[in-house]
Amino acid sequence: METLPKYFLSVLVVLCLFSCEDESERKKRALDNFHYGMQHYQGTEESINAFARAVELDPTHAESWRELSIPFLKRGMPHLWKPYIDKAVELDPITWQGYRGYNYLWFYRDYKSAIADFDATDTLTPNFTDAPQGHSVDYWRGIAYLGLKDYDNCIAYFDKHIQKETEETGEDWVEHEAFLYRGIAHFEKNKSKTYLDNTPSRFQLALNDFNTILKYNTDFADAKYYKALTLFEESKMLQQRLQVENKTQSNNHRVKLMKEQLQQNLIEASQTINEAIENFQNGYSVRRPYVETIRQLYLEDFLVLQAKITSQI
Repeated sequence: METLPKYFLSVLVVLCLFSCEDESERKKRALDNFHYGMQHYQGTEESINAFARAVELDPTHAESWRELSIPFLKRGMPHLWKPYIDKAVELDPITWQGYRGYNYLWFYRDYKSAIADFDATDTLTPNFTDAPQGHSVDYWRGIAYLGLKDYDNCIAYFDKHIQKETEETGEDWVEHEAFLYRGIAHFEKNKSKTYLDNTPSRFQLALNDFNTILKYNTDFADAKYYKALTLFEESKMLQQRLQVENKTQSNNHRVKLMKEQLQQNLIEASQTINEAIENFQNGYSVRRPYVETIRQLYLEDFLVLQAKITSQI
């Protein structure tokens, strides 16, 4: 009878070995399917089937789940995209949570969910600035807050991003869009102020950002459009101030200086928007594959602003 327990123990050891070998073989076959899927064009039947087979063989392979999600993301099928990308994030949040936030940001304009994922990524890697899809989470958060029209947070995150990039690589290596979007936030934040609040820095921070871009990229149509728009808004503010000054018969010298500044602004705005139109028609404008970029500009936007400026000269 003593041999019977030994027999059952031997059987269990053999079954365990077979099970371990079987699991190892399944993982190997899953990787083979994953690599096969990567060799085919994204979204093809061969690719999707290969990734589906990979997660069937090895449900713990996060990158296969992520690859399986992409065709449905780009085809506008969130009910299929989300379960797959959520599984990838569950299995490997450090790698894929920021990427999911990027998808929320651009493909679904779900800014709050995007920010939640970027914040979570920061929590997971407290001593490291993650860069999903090649840009820091601070850069992406800046864009998300711009989408929410939360200009203070937008500016704060772009300040952080631009400072870090400038210290590490120099100002000329900072993404031009970082200055563009921060400049837009400064412009929008100050545009709503009353014309009586005519502090020197009202529009200057926005103009500083647009001029910084144009120092390194003289053909950037978007920067020129927003520079012209800022100068035009500043001109409208000066016109309102002049109306008040004329009614109160204030200092003639001050009125003269304001008129000169107004004319100078309008001339510069006109020159800038004319250049911007030429640059835009030559293709020097922000574009994204699959989706519109935030604050996407079209030729009509340039022409409308040009007409407004011309009417004031």
